[in-house]
Amino acid sequence: MKKQIGEQITLFVCAVLLLSGCATTGNPKDPIEGFNRAVFGFNDALDQVVVRPVATGYDAVLPSPVKNGVANFFGNVADVFIAVNNLLQGKVPEAAGDAGRFVVNSTVGILGLFDVATDLGLEKHDEDFGQTFGRWGVGNGAYVVVPFFGPRTARDAVALVLDVKTDPVANVGHIPTRNTLLAVRVVSDRANLLPADKVIEEAALDKYSYIRDGYLQRRRNLIHDGNAPREQDD
Repeated sequence: MKKQIGEQITLFVCAVLLLSGCATTGNPKDPIEGFNRAVFGFNDALDQVVVRPVATGYDAVLPSPVKNGVANFFGNVADVFIAVNNLLQGKVPEAAGDAGRFVVNSTVGILGLFDVATDLGLEKHDEDFGQTFGRWGVGNGAYVVVPFFGPRTARDAVALVLDVKTDPVANVGHIPTRNTLLAVRVVSDRANLLPADKVIEEAALDKYSYIRDGYLQRRRNLIHDGNAPREQDD
């Protein structure tokens, strides 16, 4: 299944690159806007019908300590993946801190259910292969909305293949356990985003553009570790 997902993402990215090569729109950052809006509509409908209702029920039924424990568990697993990307970016102290977080939370924090490492001063980072590529000079490329995965740039969409293949949760050998963990992580992540729904609904005249611009700004900030240089006007 993991291999099939990776292959499907690869094929999708190739198709997007072909489309972007012949598409022309008024926004150079989003040359295939019509295509992206169609995929965005599909993802949004799936979220409204399936994912968001489940996440809302999850958020309403489970007590905060349980929800925090679930989020902490997956955050602890992700620290392994984050450490690798920090190391690939040449940020050795940060990678060591990520590894330290994993060791502390996996032991003292009882398999990561409690985030003891943060209380000890070990900072939580956010890194992936898209940021690693960006760190080494790979440009954004066109903005693209990937089915199920949501907004990406062309660079991040290519990196998504590696993200999926190296995801510790997706590499669990026991298929029922892996699928359960993946589903719980999706619901937990979506529940944590529920407060943002109201902000988007109230602030966005065009939900697609609002999310696109927010994503691109956030990715730029992450790649430059919060010190992004000023962009030149198009």
